Amino acid sequence: MSTNPRGLPLRLLLGLVGVAIAFVILVGLGTWQVQRLAWKEALLATIRERTAAEPIGIKDALDRFEDVEYVPVALSGRFEHAYERHVFTTHDGQSGYNVYTPLVMANGEAVFVNRGFVPYDRKDPATRAEGQVEGIVEVTGLARAGLSEKPSWIVPDNDPAKNVFHWKDIRTMRETSGLPNDVPVLAVFVDANDAPNPGGLPLGGVTLIDLPNNHLQYALTWYGLAAVLLVVTAAFLWRRRRLGASGVDG
Repeated sequence: MSTNPRGLPLRLLLGLVGVAIAFVILVGLGTWQVQRLAWKEALLATIRERTAAEPIGIKDALDRFEDVEYVPVALSGRFEHAYERHVFTTHDGQSGYNVYTPLVMANGEAVFVNRGFVPYDRKDPATRAEGQVEGIVEVTGLARAGLSEKPSWIVPDNDPAKNVFHWKDIRTMRETSGLPNDVPVLAVFVDANDAPNPGGLPLGGVTLIDLPNNHLQYALTWYGLAAVLLVVTAAFLWRRRRLGASGVDG
């Protein structure tokens, strides 16, 4: 059997190198999850703090916060229902769409408001005509940032031709809505609160606030696997050394 200058069989040496690499990877994954845990806890603290505050004007929010995520805002204007966009989602186990409708404010600017969830078979506005409110309305909700690119390769591509979006591409939503070109659209969304709409749809208040936070569990899993790997390797080496000391070819 081939050996290295220290007398270890080559196969054993390669095995130990593989164990070392696996150990480093497992510890690295655990450390990454610890870092993610700190990030998630800070994010949840920010969300709790912001959502407990009183709503402010949408323009005030944009002026005061570089990141407007979850800032409570209040705005008024007129919904332009003909230009609503639909983002595929699920709610309480039911598939459907979140309805994003441009709200044109008194200054002529518009902001896409996520009015809430409608079931899959109620995508057509004609099936929920009561909820297509007219005139000046008051909206209170949470400011949300748009996305500049698809968040993951797992997420399906948007299908603007069918008015079906899987991620919030605010530029394409605006360009394909049919909204007149002379209406400027703010680069943020607003998730409306759970104030009921006439006829019950859309169902507002769909913002996910209680984000899952399993990073500690994941970190302990990776660190635990690293520890098990060390114990198993140490036990193997101890047994090999013991057999060798007793003259048994292990």
